[in-house]
Amino acid sequence: MKRRKFLGVLGGATAWPLATRAQQPTMPVIGLLDQRSPDELADRLRGFRQGLRDSGFVEGQNVAIDYRWAENKIDRLPELAADLVRRQVAVIAATSGISPALAARAATTTIPIVFIVSDDPVRLGLVASLARPDGNLTGINFLSSELAAKRLELLHELVPAATRVAVLINPANAEYTETTVREVGTAARAVGLKIQVLKASTIREINAAFETFAGERPDALFVGHDPLFNGRRTQLVHLATRHAVPASYSARDFAEAGGLMSYGTNIADAWRQAGSYAGGILKGAKPADLPVVQSSKFELVINAQTATMLDLTVPPSLLAIADEVIE
Repeated sequence: MKRRKFLGVLGGATAWPLATRAQQPTMPVIGLLDQRSPDELADRLRGFRQGLRDSGFVEGQNVAIDYRWAENKIDRLPELAADLVRRQVAVIAATSGISPALAARAATTTIPIVFIVSDDPVRLGLVASLARPDGNLTGINFLSSELAAKRLELLHELVPAATRVAVLINPANAEYTETTVREVGTAARAVGLKIQVLKASTIREINAAFETFAGERPDALFVGHDPLFNGRRTQLVHLATRHAVPASYSARDFAEAGGLMSYGTNIADAWRQAGSYAGGILKGAKPADLPVVQSSKFELVINAQTATMLDLTVPPSLLAIADEVIE
């Protein structure tokens, strides 16, 4: 009897830690949906994780992130979003613009979604209003598309002799394309510039667009805002350097990689804000109660080394307003 009692106690003692572990809460999972590949996105991912840390969450410790990369194949996004819904993630972070946000919205009306878009989320139908999203979506609006006209003006100031500017767009993203062509076209007419629209939706088409410069060389290049172009910024900067064409870009990453100039929002900080919102939702906040954050700080970055290589003199007026000049 004593032996049986001892074994019973021993069995109970052995089972107790297992039961305790079984009762521990499951680590929440964030599904991160992006139309690109993770190449060249390290700074943005750091920003997202910093936002999570600001909210008390550390990847691998008390939160997991399930990544879904479309590898620049936009038609894959709906299935990737549906897969995250089947996984029953706690939050979906749609981090590369309009297409992932729309795919996530179509996949679920219940799982909270935090988006990062450069166009008006009300016009896109993602939220009812910026102040009161009134649904399962909220996020960050960093306004790059609306800054196209200002960016062209800055490029013209840096290259005043230019009369014809090539505008590179990705026709696969119709929303970005329409906004960019409209804004740049209006701004170009105002300063007497002619624009030539070049289209590229793949790595090969980007190369082909630059090959046209051999026969009909533009005076400058305006690279439209697009997740594909951002993910291929090393390729774009390299081609602009090879063809010795002054080029303007939408994010500082390009100027840091050797591009001539950039003007736009600090996108890494937009990712940080998205991470903070995702962390807040994990703590119980509802997307409907979280107003869409609009970026209010825009930065002009000029690469002085590239300007010298292109035999361009950066005017004092631009140096005075530049947030950073890379020497």
